Amino acid sequence: MPDQISIALAQINPTVGDIDGNINAVRRSRSEAAAGGADLLVCGELIVCGYPPEDLVRKPAFQDRIEEQVAVLAKETADGGPAILLGTPWRENGILHNAVLMLDGGEITTHRFKHELPSYGVFDEERVFDAGPLPGPISFKGARLGVMICEDMWEADVTECLEESGAEILIVINGSPYEVDKTDQRLNLAVARVTESGLPLLYVNLVGGQDELVFDGSSFVLNADRSLAIQAPGFVEQMIISKWSKSSEGWACEKGPIARATGGNGGPDGDLESIYHAMTLGLRDYVTKNRFPGIILGLSGGIDSAISAAVAVDAIGPDKVHCVMMPSPYTSQDSLDDAAECAELLGLRYDTVPIQAAMGAFDGMLADLFAGREADTTEENIQARSRGLIVMAISNKFGYMPLTTGNKSEMSVGYATLYGDMCGGYSVLKDIYKLTVFALCKWRNEADPDWAMGAGGRVIPERIITKPPSAELKPDQTDQDSLPPYEVLDDVLRCLIEGEMAIEEIVARGHDPAVVRRVWQMLDRAEYKRRQAPPGVKISSRAFGRDRRYPITNGFTNLL
Repeated sequence: MPDQISIALAQINPTVGDIDGNINAVRRSRSEAAAGGADLLVCGELIVCGYPPEDLVRKPAFQDRIEEQVAVLAKETADGGPAILLGTPWRENGILHNAVLMLDGGEITTHRFKHELPSYGVFDEERVFDAGPLPGPISFKGARLGVMICEDMWEADVTECLEESGAEILIVINGSPYEVDKTDQRLNLAVARVTESGLPLLYVNLVGGQDELVFDGSSFVLNADRSLAIQAPGFVEQMIISKWSKSSEGWACEKGPIARATGGNGGPDGDLESIYHAMTLGLRDYVTKNRFPGIILGLSGGIDSAISAAVAVDAIGPDKVHCVMMPSPYTSQDSLDDAAECAELLGLRYDTVPIQAAMGAFDGMLADLFAGREADTTEENIQARSRGLIVMAISNKFGYMPLTTGNKSEMSVGYATLYGDMCGGYSVLKDIYKLTVFALCKWRNEADPDWAMGAGGRVIPERIITKPPSAELKPDQTDQDSLPPYEVLDDVLRCLIEGEMAIEEIVARGHDPAVVRRVWQMLDRAEYKRRQAPPGVKISSRAFGRDRRYPITNGFTNLL
């Protein structure tokens, strides 16, 4: 009986719906694995269709295409090269499952179905899949492989069943999205499963952006003694071959590459480099997978648009990013100078389109209707919507994807204008609180990440970081005219959104009760705006959209 086996971990970046392209990516990984002498290639969850496929996976024609292409791939394994553990939707007796198939010797030799179907947070698998039974191990080249699919590792019963059925190596295929500190959470769960079963564990995750989600890869191998044998890097496609040997104590993996893991500490939300990398990858894949030729955004001279422009340049390169300054009579000279300097540092195209003529035109058109009424936020919003119109016009004319620049603090309390600064196709700051925006700017000015397409070092002028934030929609305006200080606002929002804490609990942290009630009311009353906001990269444990779904019509706020 063989006492050695080589298993390739393939971190692949799929595109949802691109069945042929995804299978070709598996083919390329298999060729690389074959060149490295691997016996088995392990791919991520639902690699054939991409994750999450949502209701697309319910189309019979889609299911038919998957089965046709998987059959073709299975036949190719008759060449004597590595077998494949392939994540895919799969029908059995007319029932659709989230499955893993073993392709070996020219055929589909066996399959296992996901037992634990998540239906919380960003996950909605019970809507489209049926759960499979508790699985048994798969025999392969003298090893009994206990194969699980993502959520199956998060509960103990699947591992227990596999261990009791004689599994010798646990293999987990995953579509696990990035969020702050998620790496530690995954590793702790894997350690728990290893401890309970006494078995080594191999964990393979997807990588890449899919709408709001970013998959960070970060695949790893734990031996039965809970030591880390392999740690793949985050946010990049990679294939690593793990080498296994069997002794009287069971199977063990040789020590392999150990990359720096994503997550950890470093800022208000966690590791700043990982957050920035997730933002960059999410934007890059959204633009490229949807075939946009570039990005257009308004560059105001403020901190949010500056960091958004930096992420855009790092994602797709300065030659594909177009910024436009749209000054009004209230735009300060500092903002004009800062925006121009930021554009120069980033090396992108920068144009100026003043909006004073548009403001005057609207004032004239609405003069009779608004006669006798004082100017208020109506006129301020007209400025924002004039800018939104310009950005969308450039987008329509040149095909660029419009990038919005609002952060999570603003989106939480409605400090944003519908059809104005919220106008766009994607947002990289949607799940980033304002204090973290400041921290990311400082980090990026000191960093030179080798995965970024922009220049290293300072890309954001220092005055943009140090000056008081302002929408500049009226004379001498600052954000703090309308909002609590961001040190207070962000903490209260974290308590309300991520923590779902009651007013009394938040007040006990030292906050003014009136401020807490006001922020709570602003948060709930802005839900209608957020429903109309573009998608954006999920970073926290509870992002707006998939994670946090509140009613627009909500009488509970009135009881506060």
